[in-house]
Amino acid sequence: MDKVQDNQLVKRFARLVQQNKELTHELRLVREEYNELMRKNEEYEQIVSKYAHYSDVKEVLSSDRAQSLKFNMVTVLYAELHGFSDITPEMDTEALMDELDQLFIKFDEIIDKYPIAKIKTIGDSYMCAGGIPDKNITNPVEVILAAMQMLHAVKAFNASTKPLWEICLAVHTGPVSALVSGKQRVTYDIKGDTVNITSRMESSGRNGELLISVMTYELIKEIFTCEYYGKLPVKYKGFLDIYSVTGIKPELSEDGLGIKPNSNFKTKFALIQFHDIQEGVFDKLEQELPTDLHYHNLKHTVDVVTEVELIGWAEGLSDNDLLILKTAALFHDCGHTVDYDNHEFHGTVIARDILPKYNYSQEQIDKICEIIMSTKLPPKPKNLLESIICDADLDYLGRIDFIPVSNKLFEELKVRNKIGSLNDWNKLQLSFISSHQYFTNTARRLREVNKQSQIERIRQLIT
Repeated sequence: MDKVQDNQLVKRFARLVQQNKELTHELRLVREEYNELMRKNEEYEQIVSKYAHYSDVKEVLSSDRAQSLKFNMVTVLYAELHGFSDITPEMDTEALMDELDQLFIKFDEIIDKYPIAKIKTIGDSYMCAGGIPDKNITNPVEVILAAMQMLHAVKAFNASTKPLWEICLAVHTGPVSALVSGKQRVTYDIKGDTVNITSRMESSGRNGELLISVMTYELIKEIFTCEYYGKLPVKYKGFLDIYSVTGIKPELSEDGLGIKPNSNFKTKFALIQFHDIQEGVFDKLEQELPTDLHYHNLKHTVDVVTEVELIGWAEGLSDNDLLILKTAALFHDCGHTVDYDNHEFHGTVIARDILPKYNYSQEQIDKICEIIMSTKLPPKPKNLLESIICDADLDYLGRIDFIPVSNKLFEELKVRNKIGSLNDWNKLQLSFISSHQYFTNTARRLREVNKQSQIERIRQLIT
């Protein structure tokens, strides 16, 4: 009798295994149908938005309960865990569900380290995205780092138990529409071609692989080691090139194994992140600088940031020194939003407030502030970095547009009653430029000859 019951139990488990496999297949079909519906729904909303002013549809779409936003650069990660398809009769399905939950909790802990938003979990799949809600240029790198840690977490989990779980991950960067809802706990529902393509990429992958689209590849290829994987047919778009990520580049990895970032990686990352800081500071200058700053305006800051980079490269600076120098150049005149005469000091105050939010160390911030203060006239640089920013700050003295730029500075000083007539200004300029010297070999080579010709031009203007 016991033998008969055992046989029946085995047959019952076999049926359950077959049913699980069928359900897995059906779930994949449902996902594909869902993605297609989302694509059609997006097309519908685009049509509706054109005619929203003819009805109350626009008000419904932008109600208090939810808000639809557009993001131009979002990196979507889609991960799927495979384990239920390999269920055997002796396995405890409740224990498997607990293991799946444990892995998803681990994934949550990983993305919490980065500015990455969890989107949703569906069955044994997990979706998150970088670049939401705060737009940033670093989200492709951060999402790849998170994806690599997810791969490692699954491997470590399998090593501690009976190996069962398999994982495939796909990452794609592009525009999305996001439906934002909730006040206490904000949730995001993203849709669009970027989401659909990421899901399709994952279904094309194999266990343990991290696949990325060519769009993501172009944004992370300087930091991660990638291999060409193949082409993915995309509906209405042709073929999409796919790459696989094998790890961090050896020279940027702490152990050379491509898993843990080293200090060089962090510097590379910070140089990318600099564009986000720059965008914020430029917005601040554009909105808060006095309109009568004809010389110390946004254009001057852009010029100095560009020039320190050019001189820095020519002088052979390391990436870390270049980062420090460019950041100092970005903030060197930011203090004009507070005060004219002591703008260097106020620039250091603003830098000390903003830079910790971007993980600059205290040592880096102190060095940046010292460089900012070195631009106070008359320039007396104490090292190469200070020499470079002083040369970049007064680069116009040796440029062919010296006279029109000089006149803008005169207008700025005139408004503040710091100078008399234009003739007085030209005499002051002649005295200053005659005693001025460039400090770096690069600036002397590029600007000294033109600077001497400017002296003759000023002499001719003096009456």
